[in-house]
Amino acid sequence: MSAPATAGQRSGGQLPLVFPALMLFAFFVVPFGLMIAVSFFERVQGGFYVPIFTTANYARFLSLFFGEVLLFSLALSAAVSAICLTVGAPFTYLLTRLSRRAQVPWLVAMLAVLSLSEVIIGFAWSTLLSRTAGISNLFAAIGLMDGPDSWSPSFGAVLAGMVYQALPYAVLVLYPSFSRLDPSLAEAARTLGASPVRSFLTVILPAMRTTLIATFIIVFVFALGAYLLPQLLGRPQHWTLSVLITDQAIYQSNMPFAAAMAVFLVIASLLLVLLTTVLGHKGKPA
Repeated sequence: MSAPATAGQRSGGQLPLVFPALMLFAFFVVPFGLMIAVSFFERVQGGFYVPIFTTANYARFLSLFFGEVLLFSLALSAAVSAICLTVGAPFTYLLTRLSRRAQVPWLVAMLAVLSLSEVIIGFAWSTLLSRTAGISNLFAAIGLMDGPDSWSPSFGAVLAGMVYQALPYAVLVLYPSFSRLDPSLAEAARTLGASPVRSFLTVILPAMRTTLIATFIIVFVFALGAYLLPQLLGRPQHWTLSVLITDQAIYQSNMPFAAAMAVFLVIASLLLVLLTTVLGHKGKPA
C-alpha cells in the first residue's frame, strides 16, 4: 500500500500549472477585464474616452441596425456550421472506412487548407467567382450559361468561402470519433436489410449525436469571429459583427462602443465553448 502524498509532493505536482495559469491571467483575464471596463466608459468627441460609467454603449448595441447585424452574424455562423456538418459527417465516415494508406492524402489535403491564410482564401475565391477569370467562363464555354457573370461580392460568395475555410476543422474534429466507431453497427444494420444510406442516417448519426453537436458549436464559434472573408467576398450588408467592431475601434475612434460589442462576442463564444464541454461530459460513459 503506497504512502499518502506529502504536502511538498502535492505542491510539486501543481507547480507546472502555475506558469499556464499566469499566462492565462496576464493575456486573457486582464485584457478582458480592461475591455469590460472600457465598454462602460463614455466617448469624448474629438478625443478618445473618459472613465465615466455609462450603459449607453450597450443600449446602442441593442438598436435595430446593430441587432440586425448580430442576427445576421448568428445566422451566417449557423449556416456555415450546418453545411460543414452536412458535408463533413458523411465525408469523414467514408474517409475512416478507407485504409490508413488511402487516408493520408486526404488528411494532408485538409491540413494544407488549414495552412492557408484567410487573405489567400478570400482572394482565391474572389478570383474564382469573378467575371473576368472566374468559373462562370467555363460554364459559358460549355454552353451552361449565355455568358460569364460575376458572383462576387455576394452572400453566396461569403458563405462558400467560410465553408471552405471551416470544413477542414469540422472533418478533423469528427475524425477521431468516427475512427473509433464500431464497424459492427453498420454491418448489423445492413444485415437487417437497411441500405448504406439508411444505416448511416438511422444508426451511425444517432450514435455520434454528441460529437455532431460539439462539432456544430465549435464551427459556429469559429465562424462567429470571421473578419476578412465577409469584407473580401461580400457587400457591407454581409459584414459580420467582427467587422463592425474593427470599424468602430479604428475608423470611428469609438473604443467604448467597440469594447461593448466585443464583450458580447467573447461572452457568446465562451458560453458556446462551455456548452460544448458540458455535452462532451454527458456523452462520456459513467
